[in-house]
This record gives sequence, structure tokens and C-alpha cells, in this order.
Amino acid sequence: MTHTHSQPTRRLLDVLQVAFVVILLVSNLLAQKICRIGGLPVSGAILLFPITYIFGDVFTEVYGYAASRRAIWLGFFATALLYVAAALTIKLPADPSWHNQEAFSTVFGFIPRILAASLAAFWFGEFANSYVMARLKLLTNGRWLWTRTVGSTVVGQAIDTSLVVVLTFGGIVPVKTMTFMILSSYALKVGYEILATPLTYAVIYALKRIEGGESFDRHTSFNPFRFSERKAASSTEC
Repeated sequence: MTHTHSQPTRRLLDVLQVAFVVILLVSNLLAQKICRIGGLPVSGAILLFPITYIFGDVFTEVYGYAASRRAIWLGFFATALLYVAAALTIKLPADPSWHNQEAFSTVFGFIPRILAASLAAFWFGEFANSYVMARLKLLTNGRWLWTRTVGSTVVGQAIDTSLVVVLTFGGIVPVKTMTFMILSSYALKVGYEILATPLTYAVIYALKRIEGGESFDRHTSFNPFRFSERKAASSTEC
């Protein structure tokens, strides 16, 4: 049986990718504050960072894995630029009339080990999320969207959360403490996205209507380092 799927236009893709990068950068700035939610210490990034996974779901579901890959790399390089620019600005001598150097350093003074951990966790977690999303879409032939949004988050956040905690605190805090940190943070992030499922559904279906179609990654290279994009076939078979 053959189904024809219209390829989506990309009228809103650039706007969505800019929004994705902005949210990612802001979440990195908010991450400096340690908050307490439900008796658990969590990073301030918990407010916005899980939204980046919702964006990843939207990119992959509507525009395809290649569009998500582009967004991930844009986010990766933008975050790295933020870290480098912040470090250089902190090193610049402050004007004698300006007395906020210490506060500025506290907000923008990222620790190198945490930077490396955050970048690695983001890269691996986001690509795992997008890959699982695309593969599940092929397996289900586009049905049961919730299995993809939840399933990809379960995998992507597991990798992201585990990497960022282990790379940041490995050798510093006991394994038992790291395990607790991973499990508590992971539960919050996954729970966040599950609760946001109705919103994710609404955004995805609205974009499919606006863009006039959706992508199926049957002819896509899943190599994260491949930037050339193959044209998908105009029809697919189930």
C-alpha cells in the first residue's frame, strides 16, 4: 500500500531555530542558580532547558532529522561562543567607576569542567533524542505521536543527565550522591515533558497545517557530522 506525503515548506523553520538557540543560551545563564523544588536541589535551567527537547521533537517530526541536526549544531556553537565571550569579557580590566566585577564574574564565570560537561551532554542528548524520534516515526509509519515524543525524551534525557552529572562531579562526590542527582533531575525533566505533551501535540499539528506537510526520514543520513541533505522521496511505502 502506498501513501503520498507532502514535504513541508520551511516558512517558520528559521524562526523556530532562532527561538531554540535563544532558549538554550538563556537556560545556560539560568543554570548558575541552584534552586530547591520539592526538597530537591536543581539547577535554574530546569525552567527552560527541557523545552529544547520539545523543539527537537518539533524539528524532527515536522521538518526531519536534517533540520534538527542543523539546529543542534547552531545551538552547540552558540553556546560555545557564549562561554568564550564571557571568559574574555571577565578578563578585560574593569573601569574604576564600575564596581560590579565580582557579581558579573559570578553570573558569567563558567567553570571549564562544567562547560565541557554541558556541551558534551547537550550534543549527545539532543542527537539521541532526534535519532530516536525519527526512527520511531518510521517504525510506526507516523502513527502514535506520543510514543515518539515520550520515547525520545526518555532516551535523550537519560544520556544528557547522566553525562552532565558524571562529567561534572565524577571523582568529586560519591557515586551514591551522583546517582541520586541523576535520578532526581532525570525524573523532573521527563515529567516536565510528559506534562507538556498536549502543548507539543498542538504545536506539531499546527505546524504541519501551516507548512503543508511533514518529513519522513526514509532517505536521510543519520550521521551527525553530515551537513549535506538528501532530498526525500515524494512518496513512501508502508
